Amino acid sequence: MNNQITVIAFDADDTLWVNEPYFRETEEKFAGLLEDFMPHHSIVAELLKTEIDNLPLYGYGIKGFMLSMIETVLRITEGRVNPEVISRAIELGQEMLNKPIELLEGVEEVLKALHGKYRLVVATKGDLLDQQRKLTKSGLDHYFHHIEIMSDKQERDYQKLIKHLDCRPDEFLMLGNSLKSDVLPVLAIGGHAVHIPYHTTWVHERIDHTIEHPNFYQVENLADVLPKLIK
Repeated sequence: MNNQITVIAFDADDTLWVNEPYFRETEEKFAGLLEDFMPHHSIVAELLKTEIDNLPLYGYGIKGFMLSMIETVLRITEGRVNPEVISRAIELGQEMLNKPIELLEGVEEVLKALHGKYRLVVATKGDLLDQQRKLTKSGLDHYFHHIEIMSDKQERDYQKLIKHLDCRPDEFLMLGNSLKSDVLPVLAIGGHAVHIPYHTTWVHERIDHTIEHPNFYQVENLADVLPKLIK
């Protein structure tokens, strides 16, 4: 790995702590609320369509997911819904917001090993308040030089971050579980990226091609990056 790297950025959700399984669990509970109207898999598909359509309006995160659940209820039922169903959909979202933070294996070990040797950064997308809450509850915030909560992770977003950090793209390394958000845009601007697969990935974050690039690496677990970064 390039020995010029000075900044290491970590995605948060499903890289530092558990996130996506909570969405999948909530989808199933949500589908159960509407099982009198259509099959579970169709309800989940309708919810996904609503989420994707709403991304330009609400961005990423649980609050946008909650609004999409309410909109999906109204569309599927054609507005003829018991208010208790909408109330329960809101409760499902609130339960997600109150989930405990479950760190993934090896996270603190890696942060301790890298702290002081590189500038460590959180680069995550989602709702500002929710991501700040999770970072505080995680107990990891003291390891990081900078926290960047992004509305999206496109090339321009990483360019803005790198400019703010006053480093060159070839000095920047991104670690994350999403090839679409954490890897491809970073490689495109001349940075380095490590993909750490997670067993559950939102369909919107999947890509259908392999990546071949000299600055791209893939490891099974976050701790596997240490031999590449500490000589």
